[in-house]
Amino acid sequence: MKNKNFIILGVVNAVLMLSFIGLLISFKMERKVVPEVEPPKQITKEEINQILCLAENIYFEARNQGTAGWLGVTNVVLNRKSDSRFPNTVCDVVYQAHLTESSKTRDKDLPQGKREFIPILNKCQFSWYCDNKPDDIKHQDLFHEIYLFSELALTSDIPINDITDGATHYHAHYVQPAWRKQKTKTVSIGDHIFYRWEK
Repeated sequence: MKNKNFIILGVVNAVLMLSFIGLLISFKMERKVVPEVEPPKQITKEEINQILCLAENIYFEARNQGTAGWLGVTNVVLNRKSDSRFPNTVCDVVYQAHLTESSKTRDKDLPQGKREFIPILNKCQFSWYCDNKPDDIKHQDLFHEIYLFSELALTSDIPINDITDGATHYHAHYVQPAWRKQKTKTVSIGDHIFYRWEK
């Protein structure tokens, strides 16, 4: 009887030991290999400057429109940047305006590089830039969100979708600028109606 119990106990121990070894082997086999992650891309000072220009434009043009409105404004800026009829950097697109010399430097004997120019009221591509109102960013948390969105739009290796179908212009739905008659309407997003300037 002792021998039988001893044999049964030995068999049970062997089965338990084999089960434990099987568990260890399956655990090692099921461990997922973590892929190597590339370090974050370094952003240059010039890229940061372009991101800030886009973020300011989105903030002042569409901050209350959600990501679809933000993307619509981004698409227009990038479509203009790619169009030879407009400047070729994000900042130059955003700040494109008819300028006049400031009274601080007008009629003074200064070299061209020292003269100060300011946008003419309501003669800018994006109205917030020359509407004669302060351009204060009052909602810092929201601006930070928009900055991160802008950074992704300008630095990601994955191209963003153009939800405006090539739009180069837009206006708020409550205004009717004369230029809209010469453009092709593409889509409405939030408070804005988008148009493409055909080549």
